[in-house]
Amino acid sequence: MALMGRMMSDPLLISSLLTHAERHSGETEIVSKRVEGDLHRSNWREVARRSRQAAQAFARLGAEPGDRIATLAWNGHRHLEIYYGSSGSALVCHTINPRLFPEQIVWIANDAADRILCFDATFLPLVEKIAPLLKTVQHFVLMTSRPHMPASSAIPNLLCFDDLLDAETGDYAWPQFDENTASSICYTSGTTGHPKGAVYSHRSTVLHGYAAALPDAMDCSGRDVILPVVPMFHVNAWGLPYSAAIVGCKLVLPGPHLDGKSLYELFEGEKVSFSAGVPTVWLGLLNYVKANNLKFSTFKRTVIGGSACPPAMMKSLQQDFGIEVIHAWGMTEMSPLGTLSKLTTRQLDLPAEQQQRLLEKQGRVIYGVDMAIIDDEGRSLPWDGQSAGNLVVRGHWVISQYFNHDESPLVSVDGQPGWFPTGDVATIDADGFMQITDRSKDVIKSGGEWISSIDLENIAMAHPAVHEAAVIAARHPKWDERPLLVVVKKPDAAVTREELLAFYEGRIAKWQIPDDIAFVTEIPHTATGKVQKLKLREQFLNHVLPSA
Repeated sequence: MALMGRMMSDPLLISSLLTHAERHSGETEIVSKRVEGDLHRSNWREVARRSRQAAQAFARLGAEPGDRIATLAWNGHRHLEIYYGSSGSALVCHTINPRLFPEQIVWIANDAADRILCFDATFLPLVEKIAPLLKTVQHFVLMTSRPHMPASSAIPNLLCFDDLLDAETGDYAWPQFDENTASSICYTSGTTGHPKGAVYSHRSTVLHGYAAALPDAMDCSGRDVILPVVPMFHVNAWGLPYSAAIVGCKLVLPGPHLDGKSLYELFEGEKVSFSAGVPTVWLGLLNYVKANNLKFSTFKRTVIGGSACPPAMMKSLQQDFGIEVIHAWGMTEMSPLGTLSKLTTRQLDLPAEQQQRLLEKQGRVIYGVDMAIIDDEGRSLPWDGQSAGNLVVRGHWVISQYFNHDESPLVSVDGQPGWFPTGDVATIDADGFMQITDRSKDVIKSGGEWISSIDLENIAMAHPAVHEAAVIAARHPKWDERPLLVVVKKPDAAVTREELLAFYEGRIAKWQIPDDIAFVTEIPHTATGKVQKLKLREQFLNHVLPSA
């Protein structure tokens, strides 16, 4: 019989993160730029007390373990209190993306069978419109204080969040339960069909928070001032509300104020050292900073993910502002972190150009995740940096099944079951650096050869006149598909189709150069900031290429 360890075995619960932060970093600030417009200052001790009051308030409203507490909210201290107050009391925190269409929000809330809906004042008109359609929601809670409650509302018995908390003592002991209990639900963006729910556990969330804070991941420490630009409604702000509690650092929450000017002032005023967000956010911030000839005084590194970071943007952040860019990849089904691009000791001796090429990849897995690339028959492909295949993953914080779906999405690799298919096409080099070459549905198949839309987009984004670029497949009678480049020019910039096509020469194989360019005023994005290529394909469905 195996000898068992003689170690304590406390369950990995989200409440333990907050207890740790309260006990050991209680005076460390939590700063929120609120919907009301003010700058609210709190700390981990106050957030812990109010989270316990939130747990008591939810119980008084009749919520029972396993019930879903939904949010439509920005990054702020009240949202953070709901994160911990719901999950910590064995309820399930369900963050809903308010940027989705109202019909999608209704479908998601009904699919999750949400019991209570908490929302910021920004979304009062939206909630008033959809409230009659929410079949299971019994209580609507406006996340504000009494002076900011509306005089009247179309929602009967609208509750005030601060009033609910003020009625409770906070004298509450976090319950102990199985660490595999559901802690939160995030739904995919639903680009095809209905969105699907990824249900995280306390165990998976704590492990993810630990791993995210590691030096070769987000490198979080108690000396940091972290401002997550990535929304708390987008895969739990990539785990930063949990990692921040683990290390006990200052947390700055920007609310709805995500324009370049507001973000810059918050970065400087609160001495932010680290941030994270999708590329579209950094476009706005960089444009503001450059237009006003500004610099950052404390901002030293950022994680960029959600979609591939254009190399031109990465170089601008690095060279113009001295900011380390950590390129990352993940997905809702992975909580979300999978890989981050950090150099190994051996690679520090490589020439700067080779280092840059590595950093532009999505990076290496962190402990807790494994990955492979496979062909369409499930056979693993070599890690040579050239072979492109379907990317599959498994790990401690990767889902095994979707909420309310009986069938398993998992596939086998070389006959070994238990791998999640990401839908991405990627290469992996001998050092384990993974690079996304496309989404499987976005890759351009020209005459039997694959062309990476991401490579073509990155080249276009390096042109000084290009603000944003996207590449889609256009139908071709001979080659089946050929690349069409869709471009938004920078304000007052001038560039012709011929000049931009010439820009590709020498930067990519001649047969991969786009066949045509369409100039547009804007490119559609999904609710999480990714380019909405499905809409672009619909928009240019009948586009006739010159070569056709």
